[in-house]
Parts: sequence; C-alpha cells; structure tokens
Amino acid sequence: MNLNPRQRKLLDAVRHRMTISVEELAQELGVTPQTVRRDVRLMEEAKLLARYHGGVGLPSSVENIDYRERQVLHSEAKRRIAQAVAREVPPGSSLLINIGTTTEEVARALLRHEGLHVVTNNLNVAAILADNPQCEVIVAGGVVRGRDRGIVGEATIDFIRQFKVDIGIIGISSIDTDGTLRDFDAREVKVAQTIIEQSREVWLVADRGKFGRKALVRMAELAQVDALFTDGKPPDEMGRLLKEAKVRVVVAD
Repeated sequence: MNLNPRQRKLLDAVRHRMTISVEELAQELGVTPQTVRRDVRLMEEAKLLARYHGGVGLPSSVENIDYRERQVLHSEAKRRIAQAVAREVPPGSSLLINIGTTTEEVARALLRHEGLHVVTNNLNVAAILADNPQCEVIVAGGVVRGRDRGIVGEATIDFIRQFKVDIGIIGISSIDTDGTLRDFDAREVKVAQTIIEQSREVWLVADRGKFGRKALVRMAELAQVDALFTDGKPPDEMGRLLKEAKVRVVVAD
C-alpha cells in the first residue's frame, strides 16, 4: 500500500499513542471521522493497523511491514536521529553498519565525514557512502535480499568477523518492554549479533515507535549497547531499564 501524507500522519499518531480513538485521530488530523474510518479500513487490509474495541492500534501480528512503507514512517525523526549520530562520529572512524532505513539515513548524514572506513551488509548504505570520496566502503558478501538490498547468511557473518571496528551502528525493529532488542528475520539478527561482537562501541538507532513493539527474534540485551539515539524521551519504565543497563541516551532535537 502506498500511503498518502495524511495516512502517514495517521500511522505515526497510532504508533506514538499505541491506541487512539477515531475521534481523536480525526481531531488531530483535521479531517472527519468518516475519512479516518476509511483510511483505517484500507490500512487494516494492508496489515498496518488493527481496529479494537474503543479505538485503533497496531496489529498484534509479528510480521514486519514492507520496506518501502518503513522508508516513509517517521522519516523526519530518522533524519534527526541520523544527524545526532553523525555529530558524534569522529573523522577517521571505522564503522560497521547494518540493515535498516534508519541506518541508511545515518549513511546520508555521514556524506561529508572524512577518513571513514565503513563495513556494511546494506547495499543501500554502500551506494550512499560511495558518493563520499573520503570514505572507504567495504561490502560484505552473502545472499542479497531483493526487498531491501540487505545481505545475510553465513558468508556475511564470516566476512564481518574479519573486522574489529570503533563503532557498530545498528537499527532494530523492536525494543521490547523488558529491554530485549528484537527483530523479525533470524538471518538478519545473526548478522547484527556479529556486528555487536566485532564493535568496540555499539550505537543503537531507533525512533520512539520501536519502544514496546513486538517482534519474534531476540537480538541482544540493552546491556550490550553503549548508546541509544532516538527522537523522543523513552517511556518511564524503559528509561529505568536503560539507566540500569548504563546506556547513554541521546534524544535528537
């Protein structure tokens, strides 16, 4: 489903509030409840939203949404997160960057950095940073997924294990309520786990829509992360878990 600007705002509102009434959505978007119901019906058919008694929420399904839809979700938040990351990446750093729409924004934010050495299993990240003449880009081997140009598989893991980098920058689909980092694809998770192992510091990039989201596959624990870059203050309980795990939280303005 190709979302129009109003539908993207609607989806963002639901993801921020978790559950919200049709009337509240109509007021927030400045449209009629009938328009909201029509949009919700279409987005429910696309498995982006679900209708519950008393309102609209995220589907309970553990399936991830389409890559192109993820590109437009929270796009401004992802840009702010990426800029916050770029401000803290020193020139001359070595980086490992994984699959994800937020990590692709990080790549765009690094286009003017000098002396970077980047290893990635994301062809989109590689293509973006190839336009930076001051950046060496190393692409992992493996199986290319057509839907998002991510590279996964045992060959990818073996390749990444050759490197030890200053900073691993990873995106995630879910930060569960108990602080577990989760994703939807087991092969992608195995590669991300290897990136964590081969990085002296691990920086997690995640918009606030990832807090409390559900996904199947465990990737890591918060204690394995050094810094979290996000676009909003984490919920109180999540904030407590982050503090206990000694994760530095950077909220992008």
